[in-house]
Amino acid sequence: MNISFYRKGHILAAGAWLLVVIFFGKLLTDLGPWYFNLQQPSWKPPDWSFGIIWTTIFLFATFAWIVGWDKATLKKQKLIFSILFLCNGFLNLLWSYLYFKLQRPDWALYEALFLWASVLAIIIFSWNFSKQTSLLMVPYVIWVSLAILLNIGTVTLNGPF
Repeated sequence: MNISFYRKGHILAAGAWLLVVIFFGKLLTDLGPWYFNLQQPSWKPPDWSFGIIWTTIFLFATFAWIVGWDKATLKKQKLIFSILFLCNGFLNLLWSYLYFKLQRPDWALYEALFLWASVLAIIIFSWNFSKQTSLLMVPYVIWVSLAILLNIGTVTLNGPF
């Protein structure tokens, strides 16, 4: 097998990650009566903006995975790097499940700390071999930080759950 086969494979894996997280994230995000009856912090962005923001962040993250995988020189780096992205995608979907399907913003808040840590782990891990990858992930960690603050506001205004 040649290098180009592996490169195509990781590009396909990154693209699949993008599609799976966006598709299942959308399925898990139920903006029904329960959600619309929650009191939200006054500074919350409009609901229509979340899809645009998350899609943009996931596109940056997918590009970060492709660039980082290319820049990683050791197979072990590539493996760890890919595992970090897969864990991040799982944690992102888990947050949506907890918040929307189980209607437990309080549980989602605790889980969001792990999601935030997963993004930070990608940034820190990739810094030594691809600063570009780390920088591409900065909007993600900033957005998750804001989402945590929003989640805290929702729990504070509506709890206990």
